Amino acid sequence: MRGARYALHAEWTKTRTAGGTVWLLLALVAATVALGAAVATATRCPAAGCGQDPAKVSLSGVDLGQAVVAILAVLAISGEYGTGMIRVTLTAMPRRTTVLAAKATVLTGLVLVAGTVAVLGSVLAGRLILPGNGFTPAHGYPLLSLADGPYLRAAAGSVLYLSLVGLLGLGVATAIRDSAAAIGVALGLLYLFPVIAAAVSSPQWQRHLEQIAPMSAGLAIQATTGLRGMTVSPWAGIGVLAAWAAGAMLAGGLLLRLRDA
Repeated sequence: MRGARYALHAEWTKTRTAGGTVWLLLALVAATVALGAAVATATRCPAAGCGQDPAKVSLSGVDLGQAVVAILAVLAISGEYGTGMIRVTLTAMPRRTTVLAAKATVLTGLVLVAGTVAVLGSVLAGRLILPGNGFTPAHGYPLLSLADGPYLRAAAGSVLYLSLVGLLGLGVATAIRDSAAAIGVALGLLYLFPVIAAAVSSPQWQRHLEQIAPMSAGLAIQATTGLRGMTVSPWAGIGVLAAWAAGAMLAGGLLLRLRDA
């Protein structure tokens, strides 16, 4: 127990004093809110039943914010491999799974805080912008409000989504070690599946790819309309992303234990 507290304190100190951490967290908030506001400004609903989901429109900045989270997660451990500090870390704390768990805990805490700020900012921007673009009760779209169950699930689920992306990136980086390669793999897992699905001509294969893709499945948590026509339900989709994150962390943890620093 004492070792776990020591590891948490050490990881918090390293993360807090790292030069890029604060900037990346600020970039996460800024990118998420800015893109969400831009998409909300550009989206119009001139008539009832225009087919747009106001929650997904407002939270579309998560599509970009997740890239910042992935980079932050990769640098949380690959930076130590790049400088050789990982040897010092593992000498001070020989239990390697404890080190990885401490990194995951600190990373998740930071992403939860920054992600909550980003999502709340996006919801506020959508609430202010969308009514002027036709998303009104007269068109069947009540104001965005976290008091509404589906909107609350979309917002809270988006924060959870960003946290799971962080764990996915951390697991990938622990397995690969190299910063550039790990960032490429993490971003590829997120963004490449939708590109492949769009390029596939078979509707059946498109559906299967959307059901297993970490990004496509995970972002289903944001949906508040047209749930019956979705390829995967909101909570099942976040479960798919959780499975990807767990698999990456398991692989990274095993390789961390088996390989030399």
